[in-house]
Amino acid sequence: MNALFIGRFQPFHNGHLKIIKNASQKYDYIIIGIGSSQYTNTRENPFSSDERKKMIEETLKDKGILNFKIIQIPDIHNPPKWVDHVVSIFSDFHIIISNNELTLKLFLEKGYKIEKTPLYEKNLLSGKEIRKRISSGKEWESLVPKTVFKIIRNVNGEKRIKRLFEI
Repeated sequence: MNALFIGRFQPFHNGHLKIIKNASQKYDYIIIGIGSSQYTNTRENPFSSDERKKMIEETLKDKGILNFKIIQIPDIHNPPKWVDHVVSIFSDFHIIISNNELTLKLFLEKGYKIEKTPLYEKNLLSGKEIRKRISSGKEWESLVPKTVFKIIRNVNGEKRIKRLFEI
């Protein structure tokens, strides 16, 4: 059975990693959908789709998780048509795993099986909190896998986020 896990991964953090690690043991294959893939260089989406893909791919390979595929899912800003849009990009999945209520609701309405994922330290392990910490110079490194930390440093992600929060 294949599972689809969709997120923006801005950035990919330890909560995402735990969800995928658990799913990789439970399902044959994990399809990881990078949502809002067309956006970059904004406060909400500072990293490009390729940077996010690299964060996920390198982290999972480093952790020995190999039963995954990454797809890019651009936003269409039309919730009633969004599930059909996702399925037009990739349809070889049997269940949606997410903790996003709207995602779960939309897929459930279309007849898909859903599984709500646990929230791991939601007050810390959220992209919004990590971006906020980076922008204000607070400790954030422990909230992401080491591979992600290195990638963010290599692409000058800290400087980019600080600049975006100054605007």
